[in-house]
Amino acid sequence: MTPTPPTRAAGGVGTPPLGTGGVGSSPARPDAEAKVNGAFDYASDLSFPGMLWGHTLRSPHPRARIRSIDTTAAQAIPGVEAVLTAADVPGKLHYGLIEDDQPVLSLGEVNYQGEPVAIVAAGSLDVARRAAELIEVDYELLEPRCDPEDALEAGSFFRYQPVRLGDPDAQVPAAVVAREYVVGMQDQAPLGPESGAAVPTADGGVELYVATQWVHSDLEQIAPCLGLEPDRIHIAIAGIGGAFGAREDLSVQVHMAMLALATGRPVKMMYDRAESFVGHVHRHPARMRYEHAADADGKLLYVKARIVLDGGAYASTTEAVVGNAASLAVGPYEVEHVSVDAWGARTNNPPCGAMRGFGGVQTCFAYESQMDALAEALGLSPVEFRRRNAVAQGSKLITGQIVDAYDPERADDGRPFSPLADMLGRFKEIPVPAVPAGRDIVDLPGGTGNTTHGEGVRRGVGYGVGLKNVCYSEGFDDYSTASVRVERVDGQTVAFVHTAAAEVGQGHWSLQAQIARTELGVDRVELLPNDTKAGSAGSSSASRQSYMTGGAVKAACEAVRELLRDRDLADGPVEATRVFRHRETKPMDPVTGQGESHVQLALCVHRATVDVDIELGLVKVVDLTCVQDVGKIMNPAALEGQIHGGTAQGLGLAVMEEMITEQGRVRNASFTDYLIPTILDMPPMRLRIVENADPEAPYGLRGAGEPPTLSSTPAIVAAIRDATGLALTQIPVRPEHLTAHLGRQP
Repeated sequence: MTPTPPTRAAGGVGTPPLGTGGVGSSPARPDAEAKVNGAFDYASDLSFPGMLWGHTLRSPHPRARIRSIDTTAAQAIPGVEAVLTAADVPGKLHYGLIEDDQPVLSLGEVNYQGEPVAIVAAGSLDVARRAAELIEVDYELLEPRCDPEDALEAGSFFRYQPVRLGDPDAQVPAAVVAREYVVGMQDQAPLGPESGAAVPTADGGVELYVATQWVHSDLEQIAPCLGLEPDRIHIAIAGIGGAFGAREDLSVQVHMAMLALATGRPVKMMYDRAESFVGHVHRHPARMRYEHAADADGKLLYVKARIVLDGGAYASTTEAVVGNAASLAVGPYEVEHVSVDAWGARTNNPPCGAMRGFGGVQTCFAYESQMDALAEALGLSPVEFRRRNAVAQGSKLITGQIVDAYDPERADDGRPFSPLADMLGRFKEIPVPAVPAGRDIVDLPGGTGNTTHGEGVRRGVGYGVGLKNVCYSEGFDDYSTASVRVERVDGQTVAFVHTAAAEVGQGHWSLQAQIARTELGVDRVELLPNDTKAGSAGSSSASRQSYMTGGAVKAACEAVRELLRDRDLADGPVEATRVFRHRETKPMDPVTGQGESHVQLALCVHRATVDVDIELGLVKVVDLTCVQDVGKIMNPAALEGQIHGGTAQGLGLAVMEEMITEQGRVRNASFTDYLIPTILDMPPMRLRIVENADPEAPYGLRGAGEPPTLSSTPAIVAAIRDATGLALTQIPVRPEHLTAHLGRQP
C-alpha cells in the first residue's frame, strides 16, 4: 500500500480556525499558534513508514573536470539502498528556471563549489552521509573564473541590457558626481533548511512534499528529468520555514524523486546549514559605476551607469534580475538623458538568483547614494533634492514607461500629483528621535560590551527611497488560478478555496479567506492544500501573490456569487474556477531598453537614525521610520510584518550580511560566521501607510513585501555617512571601513 502523508504535511492548512474578518481586517493567522508553540509541521518534520534518507555529494572545488567516479565502497555499506550519478538520470539531464543549463548531477565538469555530483539513499542520514564520503571522485582541477570583469572580457555573461535616452554627453551641468559602488553577496538565510520527501506511487509515478515557492514551475522542470508525464507527478507544498527567493530554484526535488523511484521507498532529504548555504542561490553581488549630473536649479540632467552583477555558474533568474536592475537603475526620478549598461556575468562563483528586491536592491543603494552626494554638491537637503526630481502622474521612467497608477486629479500647486513628493513631506510630522541626556550603555554602539560611555559616539540621519516593480515583467505570461466552492456543511455555509499559492510567511492563507468572506458574505472559509491539483498560481515572489492569486480568488468568488443568483445550495455545491491575468507588459528593447516592461510600481521611503562610535567603527541603528504606498491595506497586521521584515533584511545588508568567497570558495557557510539581524539589532519602527489605490489592481492594492528592502539599506548607510563624514561606497559597511582613515583596524 502506498504510504500516506502526515495529517499536517502542509502545516495543517485548513484544520485550525481561519479567524474572522474580511478585507481590511487582521484576523488571526491559521498557522500562528502552531508556529509559536512548536506544533507546526515544516517540511523538515516529514515522516513516512519505511522512509529512507537521501544525501548529496557535492564538489569541493569551484571548477574541475571529473575523470571518474567510483561508488563501489559506498554501495557496500550496510543500509545503503542506492547510489546514483549523472549516468542514472532517467530523463533530461539539465533543468533551470529560465535556461535549462543546470545539470541534475554533474556531467563531467563542475562549475561551482557545492555542485551536486552524486546522491545516496540509506536507512539513516548518518549512513547516507558516511556513504557519500566514501564515493571516490577523481578531479582534474581547473582554474576558476571568479572576477565578473574577467568574465565579461571573455564574453561570458547571461544578459546584457542597455538603456538609452537622450544625449547625456551634450549636457552642460552645474554639478557632477561620479563614484563606484560595491554590493556584497547576501544570502536569503531562511531558518528552515531545504527539505522534503518523495513517495513512489503504484503507477510508477511519485508524490513530492516540499518547501517551494512555485509547485508548477517545479513540476515543469522535474517531469522531463524523471522521464515522466506530468500527470504522474503530484507536488504538494509542505510547511515552509522562510523563502525570500531561495526556494524558487530546485534543490532536493529531483534528487529525492530519483532516489524514491530507484528504491521504491519514500525518501526524505534535508540539508544541514552548511549545505543550505551552498545548496541555494543568493543575491547577486554587484559592482557599479554611476555618474549623476544636475543643473543649477537642482534638476537632474543626466545619469550614466555601468552595472555588473555576478550571476555565478548557472543562469537561474539572472536574465530577469539584469532587466530589473537596468529598468530601475535611476529610481523614481525624472531625467531626460540616460546611458545605462547592465550585465549579468557568468563566473565560477556560487549561483545567484532571486532574492527579495530582485535587482532593485543593488541599484537602489547606488542611485540613492548618488542623490545624497549630488544634493551635497548643490547645497540642497537630501529631501529637497529628491522632491525636485520626483516622478509624478504622467512622468516617464527611463524606459519610457508612464507613471499611470495614481489619481490624475490630485495635484500640488497645479502640478501633477507626485506620490513621492507627498511621501517625503510626511516625515515633517514625525520628528527624529532626540538624543537622551543620559543613556544606558546598552543603548550605545557596542551595547553590553561596555565599549563606550558616549565618548566618540556621533549621531546621523539619512534617507532612502526605493522603487520596485510588482509581478512579473517583460511580457511574461503571469497568471494565477483559483477555484472556489460553496456548499452546506452541517447546516452551515462553507466556502472552500483551492489555489497552488505558496504560504511563505507573508500571510496569504489569511488573505484568501478574507477575500472569500468579503465577496461571498460567509463566515466559514476553509483552504484546500496548495498543490499541483490546482491550476498554477505562479510563484510566491515579486510581491505578486496578493495581486495575482488575490485577484484570482476574488474573480472566482464573484463567479460563484453570480451562479448563486439562480441556484440554491440545497440543490448541491456551487463552484467556479477563474484565471486572473494582469495587464500586458513588453520586453525591454535590446538596444535602447525602452518598453513598458512592468505591471505595477511601488514606493517606499525610509529615514534612518544611527549612532556610530567613530573610534571603534561600531554602529547602532536607533530608529527606522518608514512611509510606504500600499495602494490598499488588505491586512494591517500582515502589512506591518512585511514592512518590518523587509526592513530587517535591508539592515542586514547595510551593516552585517555578506557571504565571503575566495576564488569561488565560500568561507562563512554558517550562522556563526554569516550574521543576520536579531531582535536586538532591529530598532523601534514608526510606520506611515499611504493608500494611493491602483485602478488596475484588485481592491487597488499595491505589492508591499519588497520595497522596504530597497530603501532601508541606503537610508542606514546615508545616516552612517552623516555621522562620520565618510563616502562609504561599499556594503555591508564594516568597522574597518569606518576606522581605516584613522590608520588602524578595530
